[in-house]
Amino acid sequence: MNEGQRARRPGGRSARVGVQVHQAVTDLISERGYGNFTVGEVAARAGVADSSIYRRWGNLETLLTDVALTRLNAQSPMPDTGSLAGDLRTYAAQVAREITGPDGLAVVRLAVALSSNGQQGLQARDDLRDERTRQLQSMLDRARERGEHAPDALGVLDHILAPMYIRVLFGLGPLTPDYIDGLVDRLL
Repeated sequence: MNEGQRARRPGGRSARVGVQVHQAVTDLISERGYGNFTVGEVAARAGVADSSIYRRWGNLETLLTDVALTRLNAQSPMPDTGSLAGDLRTYAAQVAREITGPDGLAVVRLAVALSSNGQQGLQARDDLRDERTRQLQSMLDRARERGEHAPDALGVLDHILAPMYIRVLFGLGPLTPDYIDGLVDRLL
């Protein structure tokens, strides 16, 4: 390393700023909705200079896309229970906890809003879908390797995830364990 270069530490100031800014965005979306705040308001809420946000993300749209992708992609580690039914039930229960948790609805609404907001929003939507599909595909491939009959990833999205997201977005009732198990049972 050159003398002029500093080593970046995982979990250092940069990571803390990222977490603070992401939380500020999520809080502002919960309070005001998409498009009803500025970079300056995010910076003030996060306790950072707005120049830090512009330097790291460039603009509000890029920041919002990063928040949506980070929150939705970092969640729901792929379970490995030894059976496809067990994996799907565990995964669906994890997703249900996330989207009904304190920031869940705000992040889901952000992802929906971004997907209808120009090319960058479409790219964010595609990136999110591709990451979810990749995660699901790894679980489905594992099931096939065990000799289980597994649906395709789109089937899981259509029959398990989509109904849960619709229920949360439109306030159509709780995501109970029985409801989630029923979605998995119908798919399988």
